This record gives sequence, structure tokens and C-alpha cells, in this order.
Amino acid sequence: MNAAAKNPSKGCLPPDPNPVTPALILPAGACDAHCHVFGPANKFPFAADRSYTPPDAPVENLRKLHARLGIERAVIVHASCHGTDMAVTLDAIASSGGSYRGVACVEDLITDRELKRLHEGGIRGIRFNFVKHLGGVPDLDVFHRLVARIKPLGWHVVLHFDAEDILTHQDLLRRIDVPFIIDHMGRVKAAEGLAQRPFQLLLELFRNNPLAWIKVCGSERVSVGKRPFRDAMPFARALIAVDSARILWGTDWPHPNITKDMPNDGELVDLFAEICPDAAERQRILVDNPSRMYWAD
Repeated sequence: MNAAAKNPSKGCLPPDPNPVTPALILPAGACDAHCHVFGPANKFPFAADRSYTPPDAPVENLRKLHARLGIERAVIVHASCHGTDMAVTLDAIASSGGSYRGVACVEDLITDRELKRLHEGGIRGIRFNFVKHLGGVPDLDVFHRLVARIKPLGWHVVLHFDAEDILTHQDLLRRIDVPFIIDHMGRVKAAEGLAQRPFQLLLELFRNNPLAWIKVCGSERVSVGKRPFRDAMPFARALIAVDSARILWGTDWPHPNITKDMPNDGELVDLFAEICPDAAERQRILVDNPSRMYWAD
């Protein structure tokens, strides 16, 4: 779906193996609305045309992490390194007893029968990468065709943007007629401040388009890169202040393609507590909102 040179030899650092136990006690039903499962590669091979090769991060490790953090549900976002072979994500969902849902990467040629199979397997959305190091802009004709095809299923679209894409794709964003989620606060750059044009456009989009949702995760991607990434907090707080009923949060475990400080997932939970000190808003973001988006049926 993306046309750019691939570099499968590019490796990723493993996640922090020693997540701290967060001070924040999460509410019952808390959901990690953005995490990944990688491999194991001997069971779920990576795509030949992938742009990076992560270390194995199997569902068993994700489950252990969530037990430590106090997270009961999760949304597995299918990663580009596994291409459009959905086996690894469907396997993780099937192992969860109903506590996981997923977001797929699909091709234009996917059949209606396969879309139905994905729905029955717990998929509730499709994701498009616009990020340059993951391949850049997808074929926009394919994008709009797929959006039209998922609409009858009640699915949504997840958009992985670079900050400048918010400027470039204003028309595309206006045309989307299903709920859509922008990952990682639009990957805006904390060093450029709240007044930067991409972030102001993101705020404007969020205020004016009721179909727009935002994930206030990926603080390590927004930050200049030093733990505990508090320079990302003003951006997350500004988005929550617009409408906390369309906000999601997740860990982004196991943090692929991090070139700065590797996050500690327990610290990320406590960073969210600082971002969102109000217990009622935390309940909304961690429990109620993912329930509406992923478990409505």
C-alpha cells in the first residue's frame, strides 16, 4: 500500500524489560488502546518488504506487562512489519477471551468474505501509515475505496501521520465519513511549542469534526526524547480539554523504531496520571471511550 524503499535490515531496540509498577491504580476495565504484537518470527514471519525488523514481542509478554500495569483490555494495532498477513493479530485476539480487539492493515483486493472474517475475529478498524520511514503516503484512491467498504461494518480508520501531514492532507481528512483516529497526537514536535501550525490545525480539526478521535499516547515520539517525556504533556492536556469523550490512550508497547530514550511502560502510566489528574476523565479515556469504539457490539 505504500511505495518507498524498504530496509528490512533496520532493527529495533527491545522494550524495557523491567517496567516499574505504576503508582496510579487504573480503573476496572482499563484499556491499552494502542499496542502491538511481533512474532515470534518462527511462527508469524515478518513481511519480506518490511521497513524494519523488530525483536520478537509475543502476546504472552504483552499479557505479563498488562498484569503488572493493571490493564485489563487492549487494542492490538497490526504493525506494518507483518504486512497484511493478519495471523499474528488475530491469534492474539483469539487468545484473550474477548478482552482484545484489533486494527488491521488490508489490501485493496481484500474480499468481502475476508473482511467479515476479520470482523468475526475482533477487528474493528483499518490503519494507514503516512509516516515517511514506514513508506509514506498510501495510494489515495485505494484509501477512499477501503474506507467506503468498511463503513457498513461499523469500523473506523486509524491514521499514522507525521506532523506535516496534517497540513498536507486537509482535504482527505474532510472527506472521511467514518470515525477516524489520529495516532500519537499527530507526532507533533514538542520542541516547536503549542503554537506550531500542525498542532493548531490538529486542535481545529478535533474541535470541528465530530468524527475525529485522538490518541494521547506516543509521548516519547512527541518529546525531544528524554524520559519521562513531560514536554509532551501540554499537547495531551490541550487535546483532552477539547473533548475527553473522543480521546484514547495506549502504551505503544513494544515501542518500535524508538531512537531516543526507550520508555518504561510503568512510567508511561504515571505520566498519563500527570497528564490527566481528574479521575472521571481518566475513567472516560481508559474505559468508556474504548468500550464505545471497540466493544459496542
